[in-house]
Amino acid sequence: MIIWLSSYPKNGNTWLRSLISAYYYSNDGLFIGDKNLRNIEQFPTKKNLQGFDFDRSKAGDSARFWVQAQEKINTDKKVRFFKTHNALVKLGQNDFTNQKNTLGGIYIVRDPRNVIDSMSRHFQINHDEALIAMQDEKNFTYDFKKKNDYSDYQFISSWEKNYQSWKYNKLIPVKFLKYEDLLNETFFVFKDIIEFTDKLINNKSGFNREKAKNAVKSTSFENLKKIEENDGFGETINARKDNKKIPFFHLGPKNKWQKNFDNEYIEKINRIFEKNLNELSYL
Repeated sequence: MIIWLSSYPKNGNTWLRSLISAYYYSNDGLFIGDKNLRNIEQFPTKKNLQGFDFDRSKAGDSARFWVQAQEKINTDKKVRFFKTHNALVKLGQNDFTNQKNTLGGIYIVRDPRNVIDSMSRHFQINHDEALIAMQDEKNFTYDFKKKNDYSDYQFISSWEKNYQSWKYNKLIPVKFLKYEDLLNETFFVFKDIIEFTDKLINNKSGFNREKAKNAVKSTSFENLKKIEENDGFGETINARKDNKKIPFFHLGPKNKWQKNFDNEYIEKINRIFEKNLNELSYL
């Protein structure tokens, strides 16, 4: 059965995966990089969909086999975490998942005003393009390095529709959290995450405080940045212009929307996201 670690892109999913992989896939809770993260793969990817007959050159055709791919994954009856940016919605007549294959999910959301700058840098687009993408209800991602191959297609929709599809779903239990709360009260929010997860998997061994402390300490932004600099990081991307590596861990908690935009632009994005900023108590 699957537990989803879900988010819109650049909302804190990698940090969440790092914390959980350190706690559940090590003896001491210490995070050491890609070795931990490899235990929590992304879904959907080409690897998940091997053996299914879909048109790789057609964006979204793979959605016909998402549930069947999960059934195949679950044949060994093990509990697995999967990262996804997919909205929890139907794509045509195709469900993203169902109760047969999913135990629950953990969703992390981030202030959209900070997401704009992070998306701009990661996807190598300007702020206006990032803002347009975040409002696009038909938006999707895939591995753009592969020509005419949408095997890694994920339907992310808009930033708003993405988080709301998980937050208000009636299909599966979801632990919904804010990146900023995890940042400000890391240990206590992480403790809630572990207790939620242990209940899903019926783990009665109890919360391991020392292991959680190690996970929190070893996944600090400074340590993650150091790991990337010294050992590399699997999610680091190359610039399209000069092929130089763009660090994945750039500003982290120092990314402040108040410093990234002028007053006019701040007023504009506040108007666009006003309902969401109020709903999520960002105003």
